[in-house]
Amino acid sequence: MNTPVVTPPDTNAVTRTQRRSADMRRTLIEVAETLLIEGGASAVTAEEVARLADVSLQTVYNRVGGKPALLLAIAERAMEENRQYIDEAYDGGGNAEERGWRIFHAYVRFALERPHQFRILANPPEAPEAIARMAVMAQEQNARLASIIRDGIAENRVNPALDPDSTANALWAMLNGLLCLALRNDALRPGTVSPEALVQAALMMIQFGLRVREED
Repeated sequence: MNTPVVTPPDTNAVTRTQRRSADMRRTLIEVAETLLIEGGASAVTAEEVARLADVSLQTVYNRVGGKPALLLAIAERAMEENRQYIDEAYDGGGNAEERGWRIFHAYVRFALERPHQFRILANPPEAPEAIARMAVMAQEQNARLASIIRDGIAENRVNPALDPDSTANALWAMLNGLLCLALRNDALRPGTVSPEALVQAALMMIQFGLRVREED
């Protein structure tokens, strides 16, 4: 009696399939991100992504999903890019003031170098899951900043009257508003004020507000 020969699965073929699927998903998200940048959230539809990517509508649904899933995927890409900038700033040493300024400058650099991605973070898609994930990232980063503020108070560099948690969240909100204005190209940002000058002025005021006051 002959024993049947069992052919093992082609693991390379599975890997190739998975790779093609991941590449297609990445392409679709990039197309959706371009639509968001050029036309806002209303321009992002599964149908338009399928048309521009030259694939079937079902492919978009299978690889990413409908409009909410597309917007969430765009936001997650922006979060990861922002995290890379911020994590690099945390890698160095120094006192609390030096570490804090590295983080501020990294956040500013991300906004100026990746303005479209920054706008997605500052004004997340109106999708509950996207907002929930943005909130988790913001809470994580603000907790790290609050820890640095506590170190600054312990080093007698930061005003002890400031609550670290409230201050960290206020600084995050202030920077978002400031950078949104700095990135505008209309009359709301005067032509005589460059984005860099606006940011520098604000950072100097923040620095002055955080520092310990010397006794008269």
